[in-house]
Amino acid sequence: MHFMNPVENTQNITAVYRARNQRYVMDTCLPQRRAVEKGKVGFHALSHGHYPGVKVPSQWLSGVSSLGYFDVIGHQDWGIPPHRNEGIEICFQETGEAVMTVDATVHSITANTLTITRPWQLHSMGDPSLKPGRLHWLIIDVGVRHPNQDWILPDWCVLTDADQETLIRMLRGNEHPTWPASGEVSSIFSELSKLVRAKDPESAISRIRIQLNRLLVALLDLMCAQQVIADRELTSGGRVVELFLKQLQEDVELLALPWTLDSMGKHCGMGRTVFSAHCRERINMTPMAALNRWRLRHAARILRDDPDQSITRIAMDVGFSSSQYFARKFQQRYRQSPRQWRQQVCK
Repeated sequence: MHFMNPVENTQNITAVYRARNQRYVMDTCLPQRRAVEKGKVGFHALSHGHYPGVKVPSQWLSGVSSLGYFDVIGHQDWGIPPHRNEGIEICFQETGEAVMTVDATVHSITANTLTITRPWQLHSMGDPSLKPGRLHWLIIDVGVRHPNQDWILPDWCVLTDADQETLIRMLRGNEHPTWPASGEVSSIFSELSKLVRAKDPESAISRIRIQLNRLLVALLDLMCAQQVIADRELTSGGRVVELFLKQLQEDVELLALPWTLDSMGKHCGMGRTVFSAHCRERINMTPMAALNRWRLRHAARILRDDPDQSITRIAMDVGFSSSQYFARKFQQRYRQSPRQWRQQVCK
């Protein structure tokens, strides 16, 4: 069986996180590839799907989307941009330091720190560039994209049902991203880094599975030692709607999609009635009223910041089906036509 060189493999692969209408590009950008090619970063990984690294058959490490590490040598001129993963991402900062941003909150990461992010948590590395250090990572796809979905650990997991239930409950019921790593965690990632570099990946699979199970047990011990109390609200349907509405407000490309009440509910994994009830509870508006309000807000910003752009183009870019409908809604919201509003704010 032929295995691709990990550097070559990053040339043509773009890793993505997908959730129905959303698509998030992963950290396989050109500056990162160039850093590997120029020897500024040492990169080693095993992967499935679109993730960079040496490709291995999915049955060998089911659910493991990516496993590896990189050595950052000297200060860089690039960072890992905001992204989400198709699974839970567990990282270990072995040496050096880093700056990690999770859901707009900045965290300073020092050596011997463990970080954990869930599929719905937007995160990036760098301030804005990476600092020297060694970073290990593991991405396990547990079959979820929303907080209220049930997690399923891969078939190589040997934890008892009770231990699996406890670990999943603690990981789902908190979203704190940084944790102190034990000597056991350090030892596990050190061993994994050796196995990832094996010339014949198949010969290392059994030993990798053993280390991955050691890591799950270590995570269970860590969560118990920290006396993590699971917050049920973080795994509720209301939380799913809250996250969706937040993304909708902030991302104009997402906002511009042709949403209907049914498609918004489907995106969140629920019917239109339940979705509407959660929406009303969170923001005291119907979903479609909120959608139009946020589209108008983005349109007003563009009218102000780009006075040369046509009003019709702005209307289409924020998601309105026609300039006439946009003008009518804008008049109702701001008591002025788009043209009058632009003339006033651009004086």
